[in-house]
Amino acid sequence: MIKRFMNYLLDIRDRQQMAIALGKGAAMRQSRSVDLTLPGTWEFSGFSQNGEDGILDVLRRQLLSSNRYVIEIGASDGMQNNSSWLVVAEQYNGLMIEGNPRLVERAKRTILNHSIGVEYLNMFVNSENIQELKMAALHSDPDIFSLDIDGIDYYIAKAVMAGGFRPKIFVVEYNSVFGPNRSVTVPNKKSFVFTEAHPTQLYYGVSIAAWRKFFHQHEYQFVTVDRKGVNAFFVDPNCFDAEFLSGIQSLEFSENLFQHRKFHAPSEKQFELIKEQELVSI
Repeated sequence: MIKRFMNYLLDIRDRQQMAIALGKGAAMRQSRSVDLTLPGTWEFSGFSQNGEDGILDVLRRQLLSSNRYVIEIGASDGMQNNSSWLVVAEQYNGLMIEGNPRLVERAKRTILNHSIGVEYLNMFVNSENIQELKMAALHSDPDIFSLDIDGIDYYIAKAVMAGGFRPKIFVVEYNSVFGPNRSVTVPNKKSFVFTEAHPTQLYYGVSIAAWRKFFHQHEYQFVTVDRKGVNAFFVDPNCFDAEFLSGIQSLEFSENLFQHRKFHAPSEKQFELIKEQELVSI
């Protein structure tokens, strides 16, 4: 009886949060004034935290062709990620992947009740099991691929591309603590957990310069970072009108707003706190 009551309360909470996310996103999308040359005007957040929903909304509408499919590694519980707006509000199909089984269970109560076209996998993705991911995916060229695991993201992206994926739009998290010019990432350790890697929780992920070098090697074009300094967006230029891409006035780098507020210091001073940690040059 107690368990049933607790589940009832959880269902109420999840429905309320779903309604809030959808309402907030709809209001923000309606109120923005989009200038296709200025990515800062594209942003809005329903389920995303940093305006990603809006940037992806504009980019997907500019695609020359679409399969309406999204893949996200690090989808959490579905209430805060880069794919839930697409699968719930826009009814995209997709594959959402999360390593924490508790978060996956919550997602099954929320996201999967609103979209029959999405599959939620409880899986820790690493550089050695990408073929398992590819077998689960319906498309190797999804409209959107989102990667956010706060750790060895670089090596996962490398394996994704080597494994035969070719997303039209690729969004990745960068770590602004490395600044705009260092081309570095953390070592490739399967057990890497950023909350345990260093007391500051600043030691994780990939620099924006490293991401730009990586995607340039795969003939992707850099589009922008979000204004809160968390995500970077890259596109396959063959999937877009050249005039649209050439007109974009990119935001090249932005400080992570959360980290800036937490440490009351810009990235260069934050970096001093982790400068003795092992880094891999890209």
